[in-house]
Amino acid sequence: MIPSLFLHLLSVVVWVGGMFFAYMALRPVAASVLEPPQRLTLWAGVFGKFFPWVWVAVALILATGLHMLMKLGGAAAPHYTMTMLALGVAMMAIFAHVFFAPYGRLRRAVAAQDWKAGGAALAQIRRLIGINLSLGLLTIAVVFLGRALAV
Repeated sequence: MIPSLFLHLLSVVVWVGGMFFAYMALRPVAASVLEPPQRLTLWAGVFGKFFPWVWVAVALILATGLHMLMKLGGAAAPHYTMTMLALGVAMMAIFAHVFFAPYGRLRRAVAAQDWKAGGAALAQIRRLIGINLSLGLLTIAVVFLGRALAV
């Protein structure tokens, strides 16, 4: 179970840490120093590098999480693990939506140099990543509080 836990935590760090960096550090600086063509091109490139890592993280989080859940007895596992699973699946669904809908629109808008459409797509991505970041931090809190209260 140790290898699963390690891969699970590493994947969470990559995904949630990447969202934290993008949302709290890169986004405000890019918005303050870059004009829309450069900013939207930057974001399309950043997401193009980050999202493949997120897909790997999502697959590992789901696989290792389900593996550990089964080792804990499935439905007999601590209640906080079911909350973690529900929040994680919600995050995965939001990410899939971001990837297949607004990110696709952002890429097409940047390729067509349609900065208005690109800005609208980026605004939607920003809101959804903000939601996912909040859910990710909540999930971490649920796990640690659940474990602390179970002791």
